[in-house]
Amino acid sequence: MSALIRLKRRADFLRVARAQRKRVMPGLILQVAQSINEQSLVRVGFTASRRTGNAVKRNRIRRRLRAVAAAVLPGVVRVGYDLVLIGRTKTLGRPYTDLLADLKTALYSLGVSWMDGRIKKKSIKKSSHFLKKSTDS
Repeated sequence: MSALIRLKRRADFLRVARAQRKRVMPGLILQVAQSINEQSLVRVGFTASRRTGNAVKRNRIRRRLRAVAAAVLPGVVRVGYDLVLIGRTKTLGRPYTDLLADLKTALYSLGVSWMDGRIKKKSIKKSSHFLKKSTDS
């Protein structure tokens, strides 16, 4: 997935919400639904309710969510899904790296991600141990 295809119609947002597959994280809420299109695409929508603040704050929230989605989604999400990222009041004050972790965790927990996003310590120790042996010889 090279570019993010946007969800823009209200009906699409409502269909994703009706699927009732969501994950609430401190910095965002992720909703997921199977895509109705036959194309192998992932479509993404961004929203922030009026409860999050005035128009300036809502726009900043959506801008941060777009940046996080552009950084995480390409190559990580399985095709055939529609995603909706919902901003929260904590989205503005949350560090960017924490927002990235929130999105990766939510994708994995919903089963939409190809990767689990976690690094296992055992695999690191084995690979570094292997490298030490090969360089000593």
